[in-house]
Amino acid sequence: MNIEDLLGEYNIIGSNQDEESNSYKGKLILSLDENSRIIAMWTIGTDQTQTGTGFFKNNILVINFRYSGEDQNVYKGVVVYQCLSKDVLDGFWSEKHGNPLYLGEERCFRIKTNAELLD
Repeated sequence: MNIEDLLGEYNIIGSNQDEESNSYKGKLILSLDENSRIIAMWTIGTDQTQTGTGFFKNNILVINFRYSGEDQNVYKGVVVYQCLSKDVLDGFWSEKHGNPLYLGEERCFRIKTNAELLD
């Protein structure tokens, strides 16, 4: 698998970095910058946007992310995805100020386009 195989849109399901493991759903879009580094944009729920940049090696995708919370503070963290296939990413993440006793978890499933569905 190479980095270009991962580009596209994914539905995500995940759980937060807390004792309750509160769940969430959203969307992830992966693209490349001019240096072939990953550009990531998450939409969590309907209105929370997170952005990040990262790199890919040995079927592992690592992305440093950031977002503005409801309290207007900027939160930062890192997510690590094991690329099970070009269509399924299995990850875990941690925020700088999150509960250090827990990791967030996330699974991403590629959204197929109509053309891909006909293949």
